[in-house]
Amino acid sequence: MNKQFAVIGLGRFGSSVAKTLHDMGYEVMAIDKDPQQVQAFSQIVSHAVEADSTDEHALRALGIRNFDVVVVSIGEDIQSSIMTTLVLQELGVKKVVVKARNDLHGKVLYKIGAHKVVYPERDMGVRAVHNLISPNILDYIELADDYSIIEMSAGKFFAGKTLEEIDIRAQFGCNVMAIKSGPHINIAPLADDTIHEGDILVMIGHNNDLKKLEEKA
Repeated sequence: MNKQFAVIGLGRFGSSVAKTLHDMGYEVMAIDKDPQQVQAFSQIVSHAVEADSTDEHALRALGIRNFDVVVVSIGEDIQSSIMTTLVLQELGVKKVVVKARNDLHGKVLYKIGAHKVVYPERDMGVRAVHNLISPNILDYIELADDYSIIEMSAGKFFAGKTLEEIDIRAQFGCNVMAIKSGPHINIAPLADDTIHEGDILVMIGHNNDLKKLEEKA
């Protein structure tokens, strides 16, 4: 059976999450206290409901604990975001993912029971900066404070060389996790695999090491 999702808060982030999940074929309930937002989504997701997410009785009546994942994407109102997370935790929701505005907000959310906290504005900013600094960087995912995964388009530095010849681990302390070459993805690259200009390299490493690799590439 497909997972069932509930998305609370239909601002830009919540709207995008709800629509994308529904387009992927998942059952999605969209919840917002703004009747206009609810009306706008009534034909986009499986169910769109007007409700106050800080009201435990309202969420209980919606059967919120039956959903596999509940995404809390309340934007400006930090208090409502925290209260909603508390209510979901009290109701025993299996997985609660919450959008946070900043690190302090995120720490509070984790302390009160959020299973995962996301920082969409910050993450988009980080990705944009890396793309500005190095046009070869296609995507950037922060795993922890010091470690990340990047997708990099292979430039002339890599072109025509094998992984053994470049020896990225010895030179930069990074590991190549996968190589995308056109429609083909090599998820277990070997030392004698050749990299061609334009291939996409998926790499993991310490942020300082990845920065050196970005500058070299």
